[in-house]
Amino acid sequence: MLGYHTLLSGHVLPAVTVNLPGKQGLAARFGGTCGPLAIVNFDVMIRQVFNKLLVSEGANIDSSKFPIFLFYNTVMATNSSGGSNCCILGFHNAVTQNAAVAPDKAARVQTYAFIDFEASGAFIPSINDTSIAAHEVGEWMDDPFGNNPTPAWGHTGQVGACQGNLEVGDPLTATNIPPVTGANGFTYHLQELAFFPWFYGAPSIAVNNWFSGNNTFKTDAGPVCTKH
Repeated sequence: MLGYHTLLSGHVLPAVTVNLPGKQGLAARFGGTCGPLAIVNFDVMIRQVFNKLLVSEGANIDSSKFPIFLFYNTVMATNSSGGSNCCILGFHNAVTQNAAVAPDKAARVQTYAFIDFEASGAFIPSINDTSIAAHEVGEWMDDPFGNNPTPAWGHTGQVGACQGNLEVGDPLTATNIPPVTGANGFTYHLQELAFFPWFYGAPSIAVNNWFSGNNTFKTDAGPVCTKH
């Protein structure tokens, strides 16, 4: 995989404080040493953070950029007060910004991602620090709107049934490449991603004729997935 990479550049904006209404979140402590895990209501976060900042106040966000909302030890659930239907550790999405918000600009589609920097110890060891970021950023590059079609595949990674889009992280959720130590001395954990030929069929046209970034997948996804 030598020489295979995509370079992204960017900058960090000032932190945003999110105050959730009562019973829309809870905190739980697990085996980690870096603090508790916050579990917050998915719908409330969508309204208060993503839609508000990207749509209502999004006139200054260039849709050629990829805003990432990075949270620390924070996940989402559809019923956070009871902790059920948990956990959403990250996702990428796209919203349409109405031209009325920015009258001098045409309506546009804005992609973004929610990503948890995970250090709570609540999940299996391979889901750690930047593994979620690798998953979501990789999927954003290949399937920014969530509708880039593929033959149906499934029953692997986090997908228990059938799925039909180019979500390159989902088939290998919790499977990482070897850890990478940065110039800052921090050891990062990055999730492995599936290559294009895994979804569309052999032979592989990817680097090294592989089907995934660390050669975990030795063949393509196989026959078209069915729900049975």
